[in-house]
Parts: sequence; C-alpha cells; structure tokens
Amino acid sequence: MHKVKKIRIAGFRRLREIEIEMRPLMVLIGANSVGKTSILDAVSLLSASAAGKLNMGLNGLGGVAEVSTRGQSKKIALEARMECPGFQPLEYQLEIEARGQGYAIPLESLTQKKEDKHPGPFKHIESHYDDIKYFDTKANKIVRPDWEHNPLESSLSQVPKMFNHPEELRRTLSSVWQYHALDVGPRAPVKLPQQMKPALLPGENGEDLVSFLYNLRESNHDRYETIEDSLRAAFPGFEGLNFPPAAAGMLSLTWKEKQFKDPIYAHQLSEGTLRFLWLASLLQSPNLSTITMIDEPEVSLHPELLSLLADLMRETALRTQIIVATHSDRLIRFLEPREVVVMDIDEDGCALARWADTIDLEEWLKEYSLDEVWRMGRMGGRA
Repeated sequence: MHKVKKIRIAGFRRLREIEIEMRPLMVLIGANSVGKTSILDAVSLLSASAAGKLNMGLNGLGGVAEVSTRGQSKKIALEARMECPGFQPLEYQLEIEARGQGYAIPLESLTQKKEDKHPGPFKHIESHYDDIKYFDTKANKIVRPDWEHNPLESSLSQVPKMFNHPEELRRTLSSVWQYHALDVGPRAPVKLPQQMKPALLPGENGEDLVSFLYNLRESNHDRYETIEDSLRAAFPGFEGLNFPPAAAGMLSLTWKEKQFKDPIYAHQLSEGTLRFLWLASLLQSPNLSTITMIDEPEVSLHPELLSLLADLMRETALRTQIIVATHSDRLIRFLEPREVVVMDIDEDGCALARWADTIDLEEWLKEYSLDEVWRMGRMGGRA
C-alpha cells in the first residue's frame, strides 16, 4: 500500500504553516478552536482536488476567502509526500488563491528526485495558472496537454491514467474519507430498515450498516466474527446480531442479549451502543480508503469502551492510515505518545502541531498516565 508520509498545510484558517509527519495512527488532541478539525478539512480539500471535485470542495467550505488565514494569507497551499516502494518519494504541491468571487491555481507541481543524483527533480506536472505541462511518456518530455483542460480543477485530477506514479498518488489522495459523529436522532438512517444491497462500507451516517454487516457475514465471515467479538468484549451480555426481513428487499437489524428472550431492534439501542457498533463495523471493514479520518469518535461512548476503541483503531492502522480528532482525555489514556499529535496555538493565534513523543515526557510518564500528563498541562494543547 502506498502511504502518504508527510503533509504541509499553509494559509488555511488557523493553519498558517503546519507540516506533519504522517504515521499509521494519528490522534489529534487539543482544546477547542486550535485547528484539529481544520486539519481534517484541509486533507479533505486535498482529496477533493485529486478527485476532480476542487470546485465542489471549496464551495462547501465557503470559498478560498472564507477559509484562508485571516489577515495573513489570501492563498492556500497544500503539499503531500507519498512513498513509492523501489523509487524516490513523490512530492506534490498545490496552491489556490482567491480571484474575485472565484479562485485560480497559481502553482501545481508533482516532482520526484532522480535515482542517478542528477541535479533537479523529475517533473511529472508543472503548472502555473493556465500554463499547464505534463510529462508525456511517449514524447519523453514535458508538454502542454492536447486535451481540454479545466482550469478550476487540479492538473493531478486530469492526468492520463497510464502515467503510473501520478495516477497512484491521485488514487491515494482521492480515496480519503472523513467521518463525523454518527447521527442517532429519532429518524436517523442507522435506526431504520435498510435496502438489501452489496454495501462495501457502513455509510457516513450508518445508512448502509445493515446491508454491510449482512453482506460481510455472507462473504467474509472471519471479519464479521471479529466485529461480533468486539461487541462481546464491549457488552458482556451480547450474543449476536440478526437481520430479519422488514419488507420486500429491506432488512432490519436486531441485537440479542443473554438476559432477554426477545431481540432488541436497532431503534431501541442506546446512542452509545449504536455508535460503537457503527465504529467497530467501520474500522473492521476490508474496504476502507487509504486514509480514513474520524472526528470525535468518543461521542456517547462509556469510558470503558475507549480502551477497546483504541485497540480497534490501532489494528485498523495496520491496513490504512487513520487520522482522529478528539477532545477526550479519557481516550488519550489508552494511547502511546507516538500515536498522539498535540495541537496548540501560538501568540499570534495560529496553530502549532507536534508529536507527543517529541516532547520530553519520559520522567512524567513514569508516575502518570498520558491523559494525566495532558491534564496537568505538560504537553500543551490545553489553551
């Protein structure tokens, strides 16, 4: 699996200048309004640009002027470095600037250091506003495209698919997915019968949870059993799930406990139970994107479930990169410093980010747990 090794974000809300090494599991902690969700949103924007949805992504955020660092920048810069096994890493850079009510792309580049130590990197893409250039594998040189190029979308999203390394980066970035706290309102999709279909994921709001679990039980029973084992560890009375038909082509979800003869239907489960079921299903999915981002997964969960959640995230990080934003010091208790990024703000009100294992905590951790060290203010992130 190709992995993103580093990201840089500049000019995006409080993120005036942030560069972070990417690790398999990244849990962002800090007080409110220090930039945790902004990192998720900036990575989502980078993903949208790679998928040819930059215009849609910017509109959803209110435009460049709305999300650029106030009074300090009128331009957003996003960069990513991706490893390429057997080759030098790919270095991608994208700049977006406000132009009237719209935007323009003043700079976009995709480069790779040459194996022979030749001066200057190999250029896959080199674009400045309307001056668009790709490396043509047939002509063996960098040329302007001979197809219609959309200036409001990234050159990366429009690169020919036979260009292997750019296509791998495009595929990796475009598959990023961001999940927010699950909707568990009275008419939430996760509580209702669902259409029987071949769902690969449980859905952003659990709208495919029933069909996902049903199909997983039939097609990948070992993975399904792992989910049920997680539920048994979390809820000692839990026996199993079932999927009775609700109508033609529709399935319900029921939850069976040892203490009760009759099953419990999804709409009767507590908020915390539904959210943990959805999280366990999401994290055990064999079809996760290359980068999966989850905002505040601890919502409604009993503190005793957070240890299991940390273990699930850690296991999932063996298969995909996980970025989590949290306010929960209780969740931090079950993590290692190498898994935690501390977010803080500087004297100008702009965000700072550093890995907890780069902070001198060794002596403190001999006597206190990581969450206690955080609450004591020894890691920052408490402003």
